[in-house]
Amino acid sequence: MEKEVIYNADLHFEHQNWQRELNFWEDELKSFQLRLEELVNRWTDQKVLAEIEKFQNKFIIQEKEFDALKDQIAMHEKNMAAHYEKNEDVLNKTFVTQHLDFRKVLETERNLYYDLKKEFFRFLTKYM
Repeated sequence: MEKEVIYNADLHFEHQNWQRELNFWEDELKSFQLRLEELVNRWTDQKVLAEIEKFQNKFIIQEKEFDALKDQIAMHEKNMAAHYEKNEDVLNKTFVTQHLDFRKVLETERNLYYDLKKEFFRFLTKYM
């Protein structure tokens, strides 16, 4: 039976991509917050203001989630660095399994974030 070999560099590459994606999303959230500020200045209707507040809260929660994901990536990188310092380029099965599980978490987060974006753009279309 042949075993698949997973190298630090392969996982590091994926971590870098995830990090860039999370940074991009954080930048997007900042621009979305600016749009909400514009709407607050335009609308006095309590229904609209309540929806604005709902989005502000969702964006805060999303930002915290992004920070937590970035922390997890940093922990994975630290673990890989420890292996690298010991001249271990191949990681153990447990760590690789955690990486694959995290990949699923990030895919789920990606879908949730895109759903939030779609909802937000529908809201903007209605009230901008």
